Amino acid sequence: MGAQNGKDLLVKIDLTGGGAFTTIAGLRATRLSFNAETVDVTSLESQGGWRELLGGAGVRSASVSGSGVFVDANTDDRARQLFFQGSVEAYQIIIPSFGIVEGPFQITGLEYAGSYNGEATYELSLASAGALTFTAI
Repeated sequence: MGAQNGKDLLVKIDLTGGGAFTTIAGLRATRLSFNAETVDVTSLESQGGWRELLGGAGVRSASVSGSGVFVDANTDDRARQLFFQGSVEAYQIIIPSFGIVEGPFQITGLEYAGSYNGEATYELSLASAGALTFTAI
């Protein structure tokens, strides 16, 4: 994968719950992280005292964060609604020239900020809440 435009890394939210995904508007910076816990199975018999891990075990998770400015009432309203309800909903994360990660996420952080001589901004954090799928593009 060659160099890509950062603005093409998109977070999409299902506005109605019916599978119609819309890009969360106004995001300027987006980050997707995948994580996997390890299960240590090292014992006194481990060769050379080296740590051994149990393959395929442990909890896998993903987190998404983004920050931006307000430009679209529909996605702003939907994100706020989902946060206060504590809902787990379907999201899509588009990784340019790589693929689409889709699955259930929960909004775990929603921050608003503004300065006297600047625009109002927000920050959004999502945590995976189930199995995710990856579709190559």
